[in-house]
Amino acid sequence: MKEEKKTVSKAGVLRRISGPVVTAVGLEAHMYDLVKVGREELMGEVIKIKGEDVIIQVYEDTAGIRPGEPVVNTSLPLAVELGPGLMKSIYDGIQRPLSVLVDRMGNFIERGVSAPGLDRTARWDFKPLVKKGDRVSAGSIIGEVPETRSIVHRIMVPPNVKGGVVKEIREGKFTVEEVVCTLEDGTALTMMHKWPVRVPRPYQEKLNPDIPLLTGQRILDGLFPIAKGGTAAIPGPFGSGKTVTQQQLAKWSDAKIVVYIGCGERGNEMTEVLTEFPNLLDPTTGNPLMERTTLIANTSNMPVAAREASVYTGITIAEYFRDMGYDVSLMADSTSRWAEAMREISSRLEEMPGEEGYPAYLAARLSEFYERAGRVRTLNGQHGSVSVIGAVSPPGGDFSEPVTQNTLRIVKVFWALDAKLSQRRHFPAINWLNSYSLYLDILNDWYAANVSPEWNTLRAWMMEVLQKEAELQEIVQLVGSDALPEEQQITIEIARMIREIFLQQNAYDKVDTYCDMTKQYDMVKAIRKFSDLAYAAQAAGVLPQQVMAVKAKSELPQIKFIKDYRPELARIMDSMEKEFNALRAGIS
Repeated sequence: MKEEKKTVSKAGVLRRISGPVVTAVGLEAHMYDLVKVGREELMGEVIKIKGEDVIIQVYEDTAGIRPGEPVVNTSLPLAVELGPGLMKSIYDGIQRPLSVLVDRMGNFIERGVSAPGLDRTARWDFKPLVKKGDRVSAGSIIGEVPETRSIVHRIMVPPNVKGGVVKEIREGKFTVEEVVCTLEDGTALTMMHKWPVRVPRPYQEKLNPDIPLLTGQRILDGLFPIAKGGTAAIPGPFGSGKTVTQQQLAKWSDAKIVVYIGCGERGNEMTEVLTEFPNLLDPTTGNPLMERTTLIANTSNMPVAAREASVYTGITIAEYFRDMGYDVSLMADSTSRWAEAMREISSRLEEMPGEEGYPAYLAARLSEFYERAGRVRTLNGQHGSVSVIGAVSPPGGDFSEPVTQNTLRIVKVFWALDAKLSQRRHFPAINWLNSYSLYLDILNDWYAANVSPEWNTLRAWMMEVLQKEAELQEIVQLVGSDALPEEQQITIEIARMIREIFLQQNAYDKVDTYCDMTKQYDMVKAIRKFSDLAYAAQAAGVLPQQVMAVKAKSELPQIKFIKDYRPELARIMDSMEKEFNALRAGIS
């Protein structure tokens, strides 16, 4: 790729400092230019220009800098480096590799320190996929690098390069800065390029989200699925399981690439992610999960400006792998902390506040972020997707607050975490009455073709039973379950089975942590079989207490924890049939 033109303008000087927001004068700048602030050259970004005042958000702590210190414009936007070396990396919000910073200065990052996002010394084995005389264009794949055992990194012509005829291309081991391909017009291509984080990467067209992102979590895949290229929100109060749910999605979703953004989360939660992920095995390849994962760690004690930038850094990396033809799953935990960073910066800019002090453009910023999700046909004709799943942390679990409400207007899937469920130790604590998925209709054909033609009927039946139970619980709380008609007593028992056998899932059990669609189908079918036998027995005169005492029913939950479950399930179902036959025979 042609060397970027670096024009450094005349230095300005600091006039005003307000936390992470500073004002410079005498500086020639454009919006979103990257600047170096003060004698320590703290990294910042231009966010507002008002007359001669250039207002900058600084990505580092500004304590100690003074008015009169210089401000230098790099005349470049905040951009991430894209190329081999992204996998297995752990970055901060502005793509500084934390492993490099730790080696350089220990556990506390000093100010004014920078490090390239990609290792300049590592040599990668480049294999060309085009030859001399071939014509390439923006987005064309010119070669491959085996980045990890799980991921083949496809080297592409950058989207902002016109392309042309290949004059020379080399095979061998190269660093990311060495030229591997030269075009006839003189354009030199390396294995890396930079891309501005606030600019969505281009593609040919957006495709229908008609393939589910399978997560191995029964309540999500079974009742409220998300499509590949879809958007979902997980709002919930403190302690309801947002982070664990997102970590489960990162571990087990069938996306090829995982980008996990810890945006403003507590340090102990990010520590858990950073220590656990390297030890997890990928269920599809058997290799460590980190070999297809990029982590962005921006904890709550880091500067708020870098927190605001971290989600853009993450989505840009995700789009890059999408352009290679991969399905990418992006976890943002949590967008509430991102919104709080926007609120703090907005207040320091003295902007007119909106609801609860959030900036008036909160909804627009959330939309810009979530709309970068999608399943697309890339510039090189591949199909790739970015699925965005954002956690929301409403204060006090109040879903009417602005971040939750604005998020719900944008996303298509709503997984509502419930504090009462978590207090009852029901996990995942997703409330099946408040949650929804707008992808159900478009995904029906996929489930019918790839799981079972009756899957959609079974899912609708489960939801109907759970809704009936919710209506009956009001009566039960007043007069007790024994006062209900016998048929309704059985309905409540079947709903309990759906909740405890199907919806509850143990994230820390080696077997139950992941459940494929075949097992989910078999579990629901077994519960439906019990339902049919129970209603038939009740109609024949069998008492509800006898139905609930069926021994096979109490054995059914154990199949969740058995890897090779089918022989045991067949035995339980055969035993169930015999017990119900004996009950009906006793009546006659």
